[in-house]
Amino acid sequence: MSGEPAVLHTIARIALADGGPARTVAALCRALAAQGARVELITGAVEGIEIGVPAHVSGGVRRWGRFQPRSERFVELLRDRLRATGAAVVHDHGLWLASNHAAAAVSTRARVPRIVSPRGMLSEWSLAQRRWKKRIAWRAYQRRDLESAAVLHATSELEAEEIRSAGLRGPIAIVPNGVDLPPLAERRGMERDRARRFLFLSRIHPKKGLESLIEAWARVRPAGWELVIAGPDERGHRATIEKRAKALGPDAAIRFRGPVSDTDKWQLYRSADVFVLPTASENFGVVVAEALASGVPVITTRAAPWSALAERGCGWWTELGAEALAAALREAVQIGDEERSAMGARGRRLVEERFGWPAIAWQMLAVYRWLAGGGDVPEWVRES
Repeated sequence: MSGEPAVLHTIARIALADGGPARTVAALCRALAAQGARVELITGAVEGIEIGVPAHVSGGVRRWGRFQPRSERFVELLRDRLRATGAAVVHDHGLWLASNHAAAAVSTRARVPRIVSPRGMLSEWSLAQRRWKKRIAWRAYQRRDLESAAVLHATSELEAEEIRSAGLRGPIAIVPNGVDLPPLAERRGMERDRARRFLFLSRIHPKKGLESLIEAWARVRPAGWELVIAGPDERGHRATIEKRAKALGPDAAIRFRGPVSDTDKWQLYRSADVFVLPTASENFGVVVAEALASGVPVITTRAAPWSALAERGCGWWTELGAEALAAALREAVQIGDEERSAMGARGRRLVEERFGWPAIAWQMLAVYRWLAGGGDVPEWVRES
């Protein structure tokens, strides 16, 4: 039997359509288990993502266009697994949903310490969405639930600042998301006659900044380059972006792809010369780390916590808006193949050093040990 504390992770849903949070929660669970931790997951649904640890599914329904776990069943599962496993910690992911409130209520009654990962949901951009509903929820239960958590988990300094800006003063563990490191494989060559490629790969969602990207592309229109936009459509936003792209004319060299499987995404990254994520809000940005792990330089905004792009010479960290984005696109085109390749190699080294899943799991386990009463306060935990 492992000496590590047993931990129950809770999240509304694990599904490919949910983007980075679902993937990283599943990957964290697998990495923790590989370190010897006893990990189980309570969730409303599992769709298209391998968990790798015991998962208990409550089922769910759609309310107001959003998936919600079945509350009574979710509570029942969490209570049963707490008793069966003797779990020392509950780790809840996300905010605002009935499952998050249930995790708070059940763990509090059971006197089991709880860590909460807001997953970017306290950012200014996120709080502005469905603002009035969130204000009601904040006053009714959400603030109280967060204040009762033993620790809040931020994936970056930026997210830690967002937590403090929300008026929360409890301990914060700053532990980044990890990324799978693909094998180093040969990327597309530097043949003069091939089209170079900018790649966007993420949810096609208003927050991801695609309208700014299309406007910036219209300003730059680099000869010999194409823009590939890949990922699942959300809220019908792809139709809006396709309409703007078509308005640029048939020679705009913008191509759309649908969702990309976890197997195929690595080949798509390797096919790119530059990755671009013009996001309006990101607590981490898993796709940035994946692109860097694939040896591809990255353009992203200061709304994502990636100052290391500029510090380590592996990309561009721009202000929001089409003007700054267009300037980065121009520079990425002008520096040439060899310098882009060197930037990609520096990005790969950055990810190897900071974002491998074994190191991330080791940091999180130290937080769990501390919460379970078996260790010192980790240096990455800010107590106030």
